[in-house]
Amino acid sequence: MNQQTGRKIIEIWVIYDHPRDWDKPFVARKFNGETPTGDTLWGDTIDDVRAQLPPGLTRFDRNPLDDAIIVETWL
Repeated sequence: MNQQTGRKIIEIWVIYDHPRDWDKPFVARKFNGETPTGDTLWGDTIDDVRAQLPPGLTRFDRNPLDDAIIVETWL
């Protein structure tokens, strides 16, 4: 919940394939709305990362306009 507006902030997890700033093959980064957080998950396979995501999220395919290293997004 945003303290100033009272609106709920959407938690978003974005999974990346071989991001340049990590030495792991797959990395998920958490965003609160459009704001990145320091929360990350990583694994050797995409299934390793998916297994670590919080339960109850819904998967969305990469938007064609997204960076090519983005695999999918979870809300």
